[in-house]
Amino acid sequence: MAKKLTRSKLVKKLDAIFSIYIRRKNAIDDIAICFTCGKHDHYKRLQNGHFQSRKHYATRWDEINCQVQCAGCNVFKYGEQYVFSKNLNKKYGSHTSNRLYKKSQQIVKYTNYEIEDLINKYQSFVNLMD
Repeated sequence: MAKKLTRSKLVKKLDAIFSIYIRRKNAIDDIAICFTCGKHDHYKRLQNGHFQSRKHYATRWDEINCQVQCAGCNVFKYGEQYVFSKNLNKKYGSHTSNRLYKKSQQIVKYTNYEIEDLINKYQSFVNLMD
């Protein structure tokens, strides 16, 4: 019988598979584009950037809140939140960044079972991309 993963390991596993999903779904022939600066690179060298911080579970795994970013924008420029916001509004509609901000302020508590379901969901999406 497989040992049950701790909550922190489940979250880490979901973060990892969700990151792969976000980067691959936005790639063409494995090349993705940074959402904030436009840099083209292999999806494995890019990151899953969050408009609203990962500390907010309400938006942590939101597919609109999460976009491909290069390390320069995501880490060294702290996510380029202003540019990220403008690009979200351009791509998804004028109030998208405001809606995501409001959503991020909601308290959301996922059960371990719900996290496992999300892991299975995004793992199956990634498997279909192979």
